[in-house]
Amino acid sequence: MNRIGIDLGGTKIEGVVLDASGKELFRSRIATERNKGYEHILERIHSLYGILKEKIGGESHTLGIGTPGAVSYKTGFLKNSNTVCLSGRLSVADLEKTLGKKLAIENDANCFALAETMAGAGKGKKLVFGVIMGTGCGGGIVHEGKVIRGLQSIAGEWGHMSVDPNGPKCYCGQRGCVETLISGTGVETRYKVKYGRVKALKEIVEDYRKKDPDAVSVMRDFFRNFGRSLANLVNVLDPDMIVLGGGVSNIPEIYEEGIAQVQHYVFSDSLETPIVRHALGDSAGVIGAALIGI
Repeated sequence: MNRIGIDLGGTKIEGVVLDASGKELFRSRIATERNKGYEHILERIHSLYGILKEKIGGESHTLGIGTPGAVSYKTGFLKNSNTVCLSGRLSVADLEKTLGKKLAIENDANCFALAETMAGAGKGKKLVFGVIMGTGCGGGIVHEGKVIRGLQSIAGEWGHMSVDPNGPKCYCGQRGCVETLISGTGVETRYKVKYGRVKALKEIVEDYRKKDPDAVSVMRDFFRNFGRSLANLVNVLDPDMIVLGGGVSNIPEIYEEGIAQVQHYVFSDSLETPIVRHALGDSAGVIGAALIGI
């Protein structure tokens, strides 16, 4: 049976169709347009799902959806989503009504971690932590091929671990969350606040390589906060591997300067934990969504 996966991101919604063996048959993405609100996002998901179904001629399939945040056991609605209009509103029931199909929903970072463990960089590892650094920051834990969700479905929510109580305010209400410091949005916001100019992360990184002092200052803060954040994670979980995903993970300097900072802060005489780039591309999360489908 074919598998359809949809990854609901802050800026884009991506979909994939896998055949029964896991081979990718088709992939497509559209803009989320989250500024237009909840109902519009549902319409966008419905539109993409229609495209994916059409590609397999309406044949039977499973469906899984990955999204920031998690479904609350208490209310049945999504909680902790950085697409704020979804929190307290999105539910499995709403999605099934909109799409006319039974489905499974899972945290997007959990989907990413599962895909990389089963078919990517973490293949063969017993305990893998998957990190997403994109518009926001998230994390997922996979142990012996199974996602660890935790009692409150927040296991792996590394992006909302506060590493600087005097840092920037986060949408979650805390200050200095990992997400405010090392996500793409976080770095761009830090640059704007510090220098009063708007620059995309790509430009900031390019200027850093040119030794522009402003960019150097911001990126040094980034690497230091990256080091603190991952060292805390290693200290608590001590995984067999950490796999990095999301657009920010494509910055090559992370794998030298960033990892050096992890080694500086970790509670050990050496850093043995492999910290590696994703193997399945930036869209591993959508493959994970397909894998969890029902």
